Amino acid sequence: MDTAALKRTWAAAESLGDEVPLFFYSHLFLSHPELRGMFPVSMATQRDRLVGALGRIVSSVDELDEVVGFIEQLGRDHRRFEVIAAHYNAVGASLLATLKHFLGDGWTDEVAADWAEAYGLIATVMVKAAEESESTSPASWGGHVTAVDRRGMDLTVIQVRPEPQLAFEPGQSVAVEIPARPRLWRYLSPANAPRADGSVEFHIQMVPGGQVSSSMVRHLEAGETIRIGAPVGQELTLDEDERRRDLIMVAGGTGLAPLRSHLERIDLEWQATGQAPQVHLFHGARLPWNLYENRLLKNLSARPWFTYTPVVSDDPSYPGRKGLVGDVAAEDGSLHGRLALVCGSPEMVRHTVSRLRAAGIAPTDVRFEQFATLDEDSHELHHHTHDPEPARLPGSE
Repeated sequence: MDTAALKRTWAAAESLGDEVPLFFYSHLFLSHPELRGMFPVSMATQRDRLVGALGRIVSSVDELDEVVGFIEQLGRDHRRFEVIAAHYNAVGASLLATLKHFLGDGWTDEVAADWAEAYGLIATVMVKAAEESESTSPASWGGHVTAVDRRGMDLTVIQVRPEPQLAFEPGQSVAVEIPARPRLWRYLSPANAPRADGSVEFHIQMVPGGQVSSSMVRHLEAGETIRIGAPVGQELTLDEDERRRDLIMVAGGTGLAPLRSHLERIDLEWQATGQAPQVHLFHGARLPWNLYENRLLKNLSARPWFTYTPVVSDDPSYPGRKGLVGDVAAEDGSLHGRLALVCGSPEMVRHTVSRLRAAGIAPTDVRFEQFATLDEDSHELHHHTHDPEPARLPGSE
């Protein structure tokens, strides 16, 4: 398989802009009209997400060994759409038909064979993982909203009790669908460690034009039931050895959520054993009132293992640290030997990762999501700095 040709041909197709996804969806829905109902009524928020995700991940099939666990998670996650093997066949056929249409003479027999092989490998991993999970977990979880706490003009914290209980690792994300926005899914990270009662806390920031986030912040009420997909994501999780390492955490906005889940687990283990790594959290916000967990984090600073530095970028009168949170974190004197976890907007993550590496943290010790979530306000940077982008198939917000 000529992976260089895959990347080259995908770059050529991607450069053509909106024409590519328009052709793809036209081909898919004309050849398989039964699939139209799996996508949002309005395709304005879907647009090039599926095509872009597929193209990037398939053209980077040479990295499959590194991300096979994540691809398997995607396969399990896509059971919430009631996706079956035949659907992968339909999507793959439309992807190849689209590439053939736009690449012209560049669509040689060899290139066609390589794309078919690469897509088949990716799809097979996802299908097998989905099939294997059928005996151990549901396709999706119903989540009973038990509490809604409006923390500010554009932010809400909700408490949800999934049925059955949802197993996840701190640092992972799950797709969420609300009754008011059917077939539109938004990826959220649990902000808590797994709890004995199974409850999960989500932090939702309203994004201008975001149909799901706006509805969740403004209108979601206790007593409603949401749907939750399977947990995905690996880069912000910690294995047994990593959990003993000292940490630098850098969060922007609600990118705090997955890092807060680690803090909760560390604190529980410290209370039980008296042992904990040293952790320094930098939480960045534009304005002081956007530091929505300020009181909790200040209280947690009484722990001997935890240091908290809030950072505000857009208020010159703020009495604490001012500027970009990545710059403030990079100026810290205790970076050596620490593992860094970074979560926020793509721009914030890109800047922070660059600054931490320049400050001397080994590139392999700066951790951030290697796959974007395709959300309206994804707080996970991906390989574009971070291509490829994972194939969140029908209907992510």
